[in-house]
Amino acid sequence: MTTTPFSIGKLFKYTILIVLALFFLMPIYVMLITSLKPFDEVSLATMWDLPSTLDFSSYVEAFEKLGPNFANSFYLAIPATILSALLGAMNGYVLSKWRFKGSETIFTLILFGMFIPYQSILIPMIQFLREVGLYNSIWGLILVHVVYGIPVTTLMFRNFYANIPDEMIESARIDGAGFIGIFRHIILPLSITGFVVVAIWQFTNIWNEFLFAVTITQSDQQPVMVALQNLSGSQIVQWNVQMAGALIAALPTLLVYIILGKYFVRGLLAGSVKG
Repeated sequence: MTTTPFSIGKLFKYTILIVLALFFLMPIYVMLITSLKPFDEVSLATMWDLPSTLDFSSYVEAFEKLGPNFANSFYLAIPATILSALLGAMNGYVLSKWRFKGSETIFTLILFGMFIPYQSILIPMIQFLREVGLYNSIWGLILVHVVYGIPVTTLMFRNFYANIPDEMIESARIDGAGFIGIFRHIILPLSITGFVVVAIWQFTNIWNEFLFAVTITQSDQQPVMVALQNLSGSQIVQWNVQMAGALIAALPTLLVYIILGKYFVRGLLAGSVKG
């Protein structure tokens, strides 16, 4: 008798979750079936209808147009993610285990970078990149994303390293290990989960970022998100090609979350509790 209210409550909860999941999956359903339709079947009236035949020509056309820009996004996201993660790890290590006078002030100033709007520094940033010869280049975008990623990566690693016992660091110091030795032989092997969290976060943000990409790069240097916007054309929008391009552009980040999603949650929880 006591299990009936529990069963009804559980059934109600799962029903609500399924309805919400279906609601949020509706745009993906529309994108998928639209990308598989021939252009003459694409219309608002038949938006929810399944395609009469599976047509993959839109994926071929989208990939032909987005291919070079797709590669640009990898050339951008991978180095920028690795560099910002390494710099954030070293900052988090220093600010959590090598306390010194003014370290909290420096940490606060670093975090302040998280709250600077992109638009407020856009013009001076472009002027600086022109001066150093990095405007309209992948390396210029890498520099921008590394600098903008340091505050959040520093915060993540500082919270993560707070869980590492100070006694371990002191023992290494007594044995003669220096700053780099401790970081290389003790901190880095314990940071795999933290690096996974930061890598997922940074890779996703850099891959999906649009404002810096569209203002700093032009033509053949543009990442895939800018090229995807240009895919729409000016006269007639080929919605099947547009939807296929959107799915292709979203595939890398989707695969990252599918493969490393459990490590992402585990890493966030690892840095949330100390003791």
